[in-house]
Amino acid sequence: MADQTKQGTHPSFPVLILVFFFWGFVAASNSIFIPFCKAHFELTQLESQLIDFAFYGAYFIGSLLLYLFSVIRGVDILNKIGYQKGIIYGLLISVVGAAALIGAVNIGNGMAEKSNAFYLILGAFFIVALGFSLQQTAANPFAILLGDPSKGTHRLNLAGGINSFGTTIGPIIVSMLLFGSAQGGDASKTDISKINTLYILLIVLFLVAAAIFAFAKMPKTTADEPFENSTHASKALLGITAMFVLILVGIALKKELPFFITGIVGILAILFYAKGSSQKNGDGWGAMKYPQLVLGMIAIFVYVGVEVTVASNMGALLKHPGFLTPEGLSESQLDPFISLFWGSLMIGRWAGAITVFNVSKATRKLLFVIVPFIAYGVILGANAWKGNDITQLYPYAGVLVIQIIGFFAGQEKPAKTLMIFGLLGMAAMIIGLCTTGYVATFAFVSGGLFCSVMWPSIFSLAIAGLGKYTSQASSFLVMMILGGSLIPPVQGGLADTPLGIHASYIIPVLCFAYLAFFAFRVKTILKSQGIDYESAISSGH
Repeated sequence: MADQTKQGTHPSFPVLILVFFFWGFVAASNSIFIPFCKAHFELTQLESQLIDFAFYGAYFIGSLLLYLFSVIRGVDILNKIGYQKGIIYGLLISVVGAAALIGAVNIGNGMAEKSNAFYLILGAFFIVALGFSLQQTAANPFAILLGDPSKGTHRLNLAGGINSFGTTIGPIIVSMLLFGSAQGGDASKTDISKINTLYILLIVLFLVAAAIFAFAKMPKTTADEPFENSTHASKALLGITAMFVLILVGIALKKELPFFITGIVGILAILFYAKGSSQKNGDGWGAMKYPQLVLGMIAIFVYVGVEVTVASNMGALLKHPGFLTPEGLSESQLDPFISLFWGSLMIGRWAGAITVFNVSKATRKLLFVIVPFIAYGVILGANAWKGNDITQLYPYAGVLVIQIIGFFAGQEKPAKTLMIFGLLGMAAMIIGLCTTGYVATFAFVSGGLFCSVMWPSIFSLAIAGLGKYTSQASSFLVMMILGGSLIPPVQGGLADTPLGIHASYIIPVLCFAYLAFFAFRVKTILKSQGIDYESAISSGH
């Protein structure tokens, strides 16, 4: 490791960045694939959101299995095998999933019952994301080890910026694969096997990346520290898993919405019970004896949920006649707005990364103004490359000004920043609910802008003051990516009721409201523990 520090960044780091890129690329591509599958397989809005259920549910299951195996073995499994092997195994699992997706698409084309083909695709998505779960768990700390540790945060922010670039161009590329460059394509008449090109490419790239990691000489990262068995915390996680299984039962019974709502209420009840019970007696609760962590777990659940649900239901909203255009957009016309949403996360994360660089205060302020517009230019350039009409995206520049003001008002303090952006997100969703046309569209799209800086703020506040429990707390927080699996189908279910797709955006309003509440509440909690809550810092997601 000492040698590595002298040499600078490890030569395999660019390969690791490529992996970060494809996590974002595939996850954001779902926002195009969801409305496509809805039309192609003749699904309800809730059923179309099962793509998110399978994809983000795999993150929860993967993280949970790692934790439970570690409890059983009494040692952190990932630490024992090492981050290098963890990434290799994760890549190979994703290869299996990508191959399964190609097989599911080809088998599905020959099936008389289209819905059966859709469930095969869901299973393949689950396997792909299961590999992503292992890759992400290993890659974030590994990025710090691949060079000078003092510059580890810089590498993570660079990787996060590349990840966000993947989320920006993913919807554009997938739209091109499915519909070509033509506008007005009909999803019900488009051959779904066109998606195979993307997953064949992914298989090749993942195998190449795995081979490079397998043969490259890496820093030693294995460790055999004892793994603390927090009995009550483990029971709480198993309770959350039981709620996930209950939702699966609801899907099998075709009673999805009531089971999704029951499952989410059950998960929240378990976490609030854990918070109350651990305050009376912290024995056996491990990291969960800290209220900032439990409330932070809910915040991560809600944050990932709102980020995903705004984007995943946007296709149906833009297709709805009378919302943006009198006749509604076709599936092939959605990608400019979907890429703008995911690109908005890139805008915020690029701007947020400025704080880790050693520049003067005046230069930093200038960059806070310039960098968002540079990222915005990248989004416009990607859409222009595909042949989209970018003039319709020009008014969104005004929204960037609001975000820049929010950055300055947050003063680089996580609690203050989270509260400001939570309130801005809630206001944007309310404006979107009360209007139509481009005002409402850009209001909903701006949800990505306001979500963009939330992960590091929530994460840093949730783990502040946890000491030896920090690693365990981090794994618990990552499990709460489960929110991206459960919240979008609830909004989709509401869209299927007489309430409709537009009014279903009340769900993001409630999510942003909790995030603002968490920012307010956690300040009091940390202050009571003697922790300087405004000094907490964390790397981006």
